Amino acid sequence: MIEKRLLAQIDWILISTTLVLALVGIASIYSATYLEEPSLYQRQTYWLLIGAAIMLPVVIVDYSILDRFAYVIYAASILTLIFALIFGRTVGGAQRWISIGFVSIQPSEFAKLSFILALSKHLSTKDVSRKGLGLEQLIVPSALFVIPFLLVAKQPDLGTALIFFFVFVSMILVVKIKTKILVPSAAAFLAMIPIGWRFLKVYQRARLISFIDPTADPLGSGYHILQSKIAIGSGRFFGKGFTQGTQGSHLFLPAHHTDFIFPTFAEEWGFAGGIVVLALFCILITRGLGVAAAGKDRFSFLLAIGITALFFWHMAINAGMVMGLLPVVGVPMPFLSYGGSFLLTMLLSSAILMNISMRRYIF
Repeated sequence: MIEKRLLAQIDWILISTTLVLALVGIASIYSATYLEEPSLYQRQTYWLLIGAAIMLPVVIVDYSILDRFAYVIYAASILTLIFALIFGRTVGGAQRWISIGFVSIQPSEFAKLSFILALSKHLSTKDVSRKGLGLEQLIVPSALFVIPFLLVAKQPDLGTALIFFFVFVSMILVVKIKTKILVPSAAAFLAMIPIGWRFLKVYQRARLISFIDPTADPLGSGYHILQSKIAIGSGRFFGKGFTQGTQGSHLFLPAHHTDFIFPTFAEEWGFAGGIVVLALFCILITRGLGVAAAGKDRFSFLLAIGITALFFWHMAINAGMVMGLLPVVGVPMPFLSYGGSFLLTMLLSSAILMNISMRRYIF
């Protein structure tokens, strides 16, 4: 049972925002797929119920246990990524799923959270001068990042690999690194871009090129973004109404229940609905930053920052991607996009934030 002193510290705004976004996601998945495959929203509902059941013990048990077992969780996550590469199920040319009976899980989703745990653990145990982290102090954090990054990129899953990168950079910059290290690191990263380009798949290169001019290949690499813009634009201010959208339900828009769920929602609920959803994400991110600021120790601060960065980059990249402001890289929208492993990861992340928030005054 949760102690009364902890119940008094429950962040109801964080809980309600998470729940509302998850329910909006289920409603959007239903609207996008009820003509095609009505069972998808039911599966997502089951995952939400499973996630809610798992959230309860995650909230009850003190987050310090995550500090204690962070490296163990990270190691187990790396092993599942390796297992997926060797024995995993291939879908759409990507080998990233592990089948367990009638359920398939995507280890790369849980690896995001385990990576944040391990990086928070390591950075919280190191004394950092006011000038920031030095080159030697960046070796272990970089190794913690590079291992899952490469394994995920190998699947291939460029979108998830980029999430690892942006979360890593966010946490390192919050901790602060020395200026004399920052500038050469940025220069080295820019120099690596042409090399990284050579390792991209043909379709990944085409997507990046189509970002500049999607009309150059309207029926190929530019099709996703053109149809996405049509969906968002046709919703106008108040939208066409629930289940009245055509781009998603009539299959004009690919991945309309996964990576492109937001245009499906925007077509039905318009600019007004889109702004409300983005406002909910702003509330979630703001609460996450507040939890980090009020954390009672360095580990909780870094963990909350990492989770908040996870929410932010998923939301920002997905929204920018579907509106044509960023290249299409396959990043889902938190809580809205279909996917059991992804939804569970987002719910667990919210539960950890709630855990930290509830114990901010408990010593």
